[in-house]
Amino acid sequence: MMTTNKMTPPPATAGLRHVALNVNDLPTCERFYVELLGMAVEWRPDEDNVYLSSGNDNLALHRCAQKPAGQQFLDHIGFVLKTPQDVDAWYEFLLANGVKAKSKPRTHRDGARSFYCYDPEGVLVQLIYHPPIAEVN
Repeated sequence: MMTTNKMTPPPATAGLRHVALNVNDLPTCERFYVELLGMAVEWRPDEDNVYLSSGNDNLALHRCAQKPAGQQFLDHIGFVLKTPQDVDAWYEFLLANGVKAKSKPRTHRDGARSFYCYDPEGVLVQLIYHPPIAEVN
């Protein structure tokens, strides 16, 4: 269990805006995030790494020869959408492009609406309209 000390905390973070994923098939994963989800290549330092962005975030894809040993604790990553209707449109678009869905769109008790699908490496991706952050850039 973490204990807090008596120091004054620094200013709050700007939020979670960077995720890095190890992937086996870098080109296929890059196509999923760029061609289907609309991210742009920000930087490609070498053939084994690419950094993508939607304008206010950063997703790093790192080629790895094999899955890391040990248990992975990542549950899913999420992309925020601006309206509940966008959730349904994205669901139909991704299905039409052969993306495997884990769930159909549904509205949550807090007013959010989302669905889950898988990227080419099996990472669970949520597309979500979440009112408190939907309009935040």
